Amino acid sequence: MPVPDSLRPHTEILANGLRVTLRHVPGLKRSAAVLRVAAGSHDAPLAWPGMAHLLEHLFFLGTERFPAGENLMAYVQRHGGQVNARTSERTTDFFFELPPATFADGLERLWDMLAQPRLDEADQLREREVLHAEFIAWSQDAAAQRQLALYDGVSASHPLRGFHAGNRDSLAVEHAEFQTALHDFYRRFYQSGQMVLSLAGPQSIDALKTLAEQFSNHVPTGEAVARPAPPKLMASSQPRYQQAHEGCFDLLFAFEALPAASPQALDFLCTWLNSSKPGGLLATLRQRGLADSLKATALYEFAGQALLHIEFKHGNAQAAEHIQPLLHDWLGFFSAQNDWAPLRQEFTALLQRRQETGSALQLAHWDCEGRDTPLLANDLVRLREILKQLNPANNVVEPWQLPAPNPFLQTPSEAPRAGLIRGQTSAHRGLRTFAQDRSRGRRERSPMQFSQALPDNGREGAVYLRWQLTTQAPLDVQSRLDRHLEDVREEARQAGVDVSFEPSGHQCLLKLVGLQAPIPLVLEHVLAKLAQPLPMAQAGDEPPSMAIRQLLKVLPNHCRQSSALPMPDSDQNVWATARWDGLSIGLSAATQGALGPVLGRVPGNAGEDVSLTTAPRGQRIWHTLQTHGEEAAVLLFCPTATLALTDEAAWRWLAQLCQTPFYQRLRVDLQLGYAVFSGLKQIDGQTGVLFGVQSPSLSATQLIAHIEQFLAALPALIQQLDDSSLTGQQRALAAQLQSSTLPFAQAAELLWQGKLAGRSSDYLEQLAAAILCLDRAQLEAAAQSLIDAQGGWYCLSNGGCAPEHW
Repeated sequence: MPVPDSLRPHTEILANGLRVTLRHVPGLKRSAAVLRVAAGSHDAPLAWPGMAHLLEHLFFLGTERFPAGENLMAYVQRHGGQVNARTSERTTDFFFELPPATFADGLERLWDMLAQPRLDEADQLREREVLHAEFIAWSQDAAAQRQLALYDGVSASHPLRGFHAGNRDSLAVEHAEFQTALHDFYRRFYQSGQMVLSLAGPQSIDALKTLAEQFSNHVPTGEAVARPAPPKLMASSQPRYQQAHEGCFDLLFAFEALPAASPQALDFLCTWLNSSKPGGLLATLRQRGLADSLKATALYEFAGQALLHIEFKHGNAQAAEHIQPLLHDWLGFFSAQNDWAPLRQEFTALLQRRQETGSALQLAHWDCEGRDTPLLANDLVRLREILKQLNPANNVVEPWQLPAPNPFLQTPSEAPRAGLIRGQTSAHRGLRTFAQDRSRGRRERSPMQFSQALPDNGREGAVYLRWQLTTQAPLDVQSRLDRHLEDVREEARQAGVDVSFEPSGHQCLLKLVGLQAPIPLVLEHVLAKLAQPLPMAQAGDEPPSMAIRQLLKVLPNHCRQSSALPMPDSDQNVWATARWDGLSIGLSAATQGALGPVLGRVPGNAGEDVSLTTAPRGQRIWHTLQTHGEEAAVLLFCPTATLALTDEAAWRWLAQLCQTPFYQRLRVDLQLGYAVFSGLKQIDGQTGVLFGVQSPSLSATQLIAHIEQFLAALPALIQQLDDSSLTGQQRALAAQLQSSTLPFAQAAELLWQGKLAGRSSDYLEQLAAAILCLDRAQLEAAAQSLIDAQGGWYCLSNGGCAPEHW
């Protein structure tokens, strides 16, 4: 089966040994870079666990050329992009995404921080404390500890069983031997022969190659390091082991001496193991009451080794002894297929759709990881060896079936129609008919508004549906809905549509965002599921997460005033008695036509302008929520003083100004914790600045005091900025709202929030203009309004209430 050219990135090795992958996608509004260094936590010296992770942190502390306020993190945040890094077992990744106009400056900062790192010992001591705080949180996190426990069956001599997190005890920064080892590790691995740079964006291949060559000119030249193969995964000849605990059964399979190939071989197997279609393993397990869900993932792949994890949830006490024979039998059926031609065709369709809808950062990640092409000949050789080592059944007993094709993938994509208004042919280019204006008026009076704010001639679209409840939502509605919609959401995701269902307080919000052609059919399937009874709640549906994440999840509920609602007669009555409204964005005439009949099946009473009541302004309200773990966490949400667009513009500017200094002050200078962030947040159309901190050492009262101290210094921070810096940040903020650079999903979310706030259809243009019209005096006045809590302060914490003004 030939590989479509559209699935192949351009790859080459540059003169200094740097391997690059380049992907030109004309429709992208962002550009992204992913740099993978072939060195991870398992490559650090045994005497200094965590060294690789510490080095990753040190790179982000700024350089002589680009100090903290101008380094990669600050620059990307200022321009509305995203940036991060990750240290894995055998690799370390650095990645960011930016508008194309600023992409070259981002790459310049990336190569500078890698080639000229500031490895100052004082910086190391401060970052060690951050790693120690992360280690404490990791030690208390149930999900993280359960993930670690999956390796308990691996040989004690294998690095997977070692300690690599890094903490105050393992990182002996003060010792000369540690400093020597750290610098040796950096020189050995952070050079061209150990790196792969993946770039993706709307730029031409030639333009991307020029950027890659500029990058390669600034990184040290070297050759690939031959890393010794690790010992065998299993101490015994048994290639698998199992673990069981309440509500969950884990099977793990170890593989050795696998032929060289891409990660796609194991991905292909996991894709069909995870399928819930009739005739498959999961469907059979559900039918027999043995398991409610199945998730197969590759935990580890390196030097011919691999570890496959298959998790079975919510089985009964005797499930394990019945699950394994069925898995053995299904593997026999799967292994007997003649080169898996139908499944390979479906797998290729999945890859094509994924690449059609992937962001620049996603595409760059997949290219860097080698997850960018269908199965090639060497992948099939590796797959057959994997199946051989799984020892599948020779005589298949069960009547297994290959999964049916994904129905959402079969939806034909409508070709973009450049420059046309909805309903026009090329003969009407640039014209709008009276019938269109009249139909637009009808739509605007409908509970489903069809937004004209974004062009309808693109591939992407969005539908937002909101129910305002008149009865109480079912118990554990979020976890139950997640399980109920799991299969539909997965197939929709494969087809390029992200589906989320967010119950919050007295409302539920359904969002479908992505490739617009499948959206009507996806919505039809989701609504059909809502008409069915929800599954009962089960233990373990929602494993406890970090305290700060738990607070973020429930924050919207605590920013509203709500009264008690009556109990419903059934789950279905929750939707049937609710009032709903919605917004669709970017949909073509064809998609709208297909969506119309589906909207007639939306449960509930159609109602325009469903309003939500917010708490009174000018108050400082403290909510305490019990969370998992012992660390204190605080969220402070500071809404605008009024609902005026000028206030929203000023608050957005304040949020941008605060982001880097807040992180620098609380995370770097004061070392309060590892989870420190600030930024703009919109809740039900209400704009505010959100500050968050989780700390292993301070109380909630102490944390809020530090946040207040930072806010008190905000006017001085503004005064310190010269006019040039202030204007530069102002223009960068306004540029983030331009449709030419704003990714569709972000634009759709802004328009939805604008609808909730009662903004007009040209909300994005008006907001950008309002930002550019602000001056220093207005910004300072807005800062004082924020400090005085004129719009109210909402503090959500797992600690007791602070004294005085709360």
